[in-house]
Amino acid sequence: MKDIQFQSLDYKTSEIEHKYGTKIHIMKDPYLLTLLAKISNEKTIQPVFTSYIEKAYQGLFNHISNGQFDRKVESIETRMKSTHPEGQYNGEVFDSSQEFVVVDLARAGIVPSQLIYNELNYLFNPQQVRQDHFYVARKTNENNEVIGIDISGSKVGGDVDNKIVIFPDPMGATGGSISESIKHYKENIVGTPKKIITAHLIITPEYVKRIKKDHPDVEVYAIRLDRGLSSKKALDSIPGTHIAEEKGLNDHQYIVPGAGGVGELLNNSYV
Repeated sequence: MKDIQFQSLDYKTSEIEHKYGTKIHIMKDPYLLTLLAKISNEKTIQPVFTSYIEKAYQGLFNHISNGQFDRKVESIETRMKSTHPEGQYNGEVFDSSQEFVVVDLARAGIVPSQLIYNELNYLFNPQQVRQDHFYVARKTNENNEVIGIDISGSKVGGDVDNKIVIFPDPMGATGGSISESIKHYKENIVGTPKKIITAHLIITPEYVKRIKKDHPDVEVYAIRLDRGLSSKKALDSIPGTHIAEEKGLNDHQYIVPGAGGVGELLNNSYV
């Protein structure tokens, strides 16, 4: 017997209204926004800081998986099958044949990457889930201004052909580091990904413009859009309406209101 309620799960994430295009997903989730407010508070330190990051990424991953992963209808026997022939679930679940690569962008990406990697191993065939490591950082001058990107190494475990590749990186500030990382995978790693997804706590209008220009195919997920240095006209309008007047980065390319140095705080390393 089939119950119609489970045959087609038309899931839709709750997202803010904006004019950045359909590939940009900014959550409208009070639970996650509350966690992010706690993460951003200057009184939040280790070990609670890392716990909040993990909880936030767990919630964000739920949105990503429900919105982006393939599903199929299956019949799965329950423990009640031994006493009732009706004791089985017939309905949509995630398609277990999907393959994944999670890219750890050290250092801020280490914790969220490990969390998403673990979740994928629970939900899918662990033999089809891989974690790569990519060492990329901002390059700054003597005035602490970002002047480029430094790629110092990587540990890539294979191809990306027909795989969903996920880049968790808490702060989507300028978009430079993640754009170069995605470019490296597109140009230097064998195969064509089925889908590329980025996962952030916070993004800025500057980040949105950079990723839309460099990688218009990428699905971007974020808990919050920060544009605190924008004009009043922009702040009073739907995001993306006056994008030329939207600004989320200060002169040192830190996000406002932002969360401070998440990579520094996660590692208790302030260099």
